[in-house]
Amino acid sequence: MKVTVTYPDGGEKTLISIQGRVDTITGPQLAEELADIEFADKDVTFDFRDVDYISSAGLRQMMVFKKKNKGGRMRLENVSQEIFDVLKTTGLNTSFDITCNESGISTYVQKSFKQLLKEKAEGETAQAVFLKASGASYTWEEINQCAQIIAADLSKLGVKRGSHVGLCSSNTANWILTFFAIQKLGAIACLFNFGYKADEIVKVAGVGDVDVLCYGEISTMADEEAFLSALQGEGSSIRSLYNIRENVKFKERLSEYDQVAALFGEQVDSDDACVMIYTSGSTGVPKGVLISSYNILNASRSMSETIRITEKDRLCLILPLFHIFGMTAGLFCNMLHNGSVVIPENIRSTTILNTIRDEKCTLFHSVPTMLLALMNNKDFNPESIASLRASILAGAAVSKAQLYQMNEKFENVHFFCSYGLSEMAPISITMYDDPLELVATTVGKPVENIRIMISNPENGEECPAGTAGEILVEGFNLMLCYYKVDLDDQSIDDNGWLHTGDMGYLDENGYLHITGRIKELIIRGGENIMPSEVESAVSKHEAVENVKVVGVTDSFFGEVVCACVVMKPGREFNEDEMKAFLASHLAKYKLPAYYMVYKEFPKLASGKMDSVTIKKEAEAKFGAHEK
Repeated sequence: MKVTVTYPDGGEKTLISIQGRVDTITGPQLAEELADIEFADKDVTFDFRDVDYISSAGLRQMMVFKKKNKGGRMRLENVSQEIFDVLKTTGLNTSFDITCNESGISTYVQKSFKQLLKEKAEGETAQAVFLKASGASYTWEEINQCAQIIAADLSKLGVKRGSHVGLCSSNTANWILTFFAIQKLGAIACLFNFGYKADEIVKVAGVGDVDVLCYGEISTMADEEAFLSALQGEGSSIRSLYNIRENVKFKERLSEYDQVAALFGEQVDSDDACVMIYTSGSTGVPKGVLISSYNILNASRSMSETIRITEKDRLCLILPLFHIFGMTAGLFCNMLHNGSVVIPENIRSTTILNTIRDEKCTLFHSVPTMLLALMNNKDFNPESIASLRASILAGAAVSKAQLYQMNEKFENVHFFCSYGLSEMAPISITMYDDPLELVATTVGKPVENIRIMISNPENGEECPAGTAGEILVEGFNLMLCYYKVDLDDQSIDDNGWLHTGDMGYLDENGYLHITGRIKELIIRGGENIMPSEVESAVSKHEAVENVKVVGVTDSFFGEVVCACVVMKPGREFNEDEMKAFLASHLAKYKLPAYYMVYKEFPKLASGKMDSVTIKKEAEAKFGAHEK
């Protein structure tokens, strides 16, 4: 056996290449050769490219090295199928971060959420506090026990393996407990935007065949009785409601755990569909994106390694958990590496600043608008954010000027720009030591084992570096499919590529640049808005003859909605009346910020509406442009 040790970055990372066999005879030799290496708090990679065989004695040595690797990361790379089979037979494949061969994918998180929670609740982390919210703390053991109690409640409502269970609430401890309860039952958690109005929830529930809805803090629910009644009105698929509002204290029911502890022992596979996230459809009808724990956990692992999360990290979590960004960067990045999570009482900038300061949070991920709000708060000062070390910006574009301003205010923070979709996230992310110029002008390199191709929209051919086209992506964290959408309308082509509808290019160094969108989607502060849905609401007003909705640039939200209207003969446009009318039809974030009134829309030679000219005119009048 031959062992070669190198230090690719001069010290922080260690690469150990092994040739030959790791067995009873060579195992002690390996230990002796590596005795002087400091494993703790280091990034250590074992290259198994030239390893012929590993025995139980060899595995024991790897376990010893893993134990020494506290606070660091240990990977096994280029593992052959034969050696992986040995690891799998012993169950140790779940204990290491493993990459099979040079083009394989990680198996470190080849687990269901159910299995991962069980390991956290029964292992060394059982008494570790993972979550703080609404003045209460939750250890992994308590999270597991509360989730088991909730699972028993849902089971009585008929929830079982394969059931579609809606989850609609702002970020709370009860949201997280209920999510894990749904996973314990092998059901699918269908994640709803808590800004939806009742009729929007009903529409989305119908898309996902949701028959049980767990409801918590919903921002549009002023009259709870009337709201809940509307959720189960005529035509609704929702037959049962389960209350998870913050005044429901599941920790007060922990004495019930022993009665239900033995229930729900059925295995759930990591590749099973277990989450449905809704994304805007081209017709204004949302589509249900089906994803697995394998998708989410491996995506989270990839992102967490880029930003170097450890058990010392504490995240101030404001990312909505119904978004893929909130699930990956917000929840599971920290879960995988034994970090912890704090949920502020609300998302007002003063509350967030106080939470970061008081809880000494090290991580804060968000859309750019929230960072701008913190900077502009009168209580902002260097001391309030002194503990922060890293922040991922995603969900909406950030301008170069904004990022430079953030970097000046948050002087100790490593900023990362990332790009992803509900269907696949993250796709790319900037690196830890990338210069600010690169972070400000790109969305990073493809994450490990993700492929990006820039396709010419006209002929489908791959574009050379520097040439813009449609962004196509493929890899391990790609969704399973859209739920109940015809094959012809699925965004994955017959070669396995997801067509994002976004335009961009890869530069000579492999960094991705976003240049625009083929699709008309408007992204306001990280929220996706389909123009056709807003157009449908505006057209219901009796005085409107025609409407075209476009997005215009905004210095705070990135984009906002502009409704361009043609009124019926003899009718005048009244903005206050229109705002009041739309307030009862659309979630607040979908409401137009601007209106343009036309006598008639410009037309193309074919007689069709000239949408390009309308958008240009709206942008010229209302758009925010850097000087």
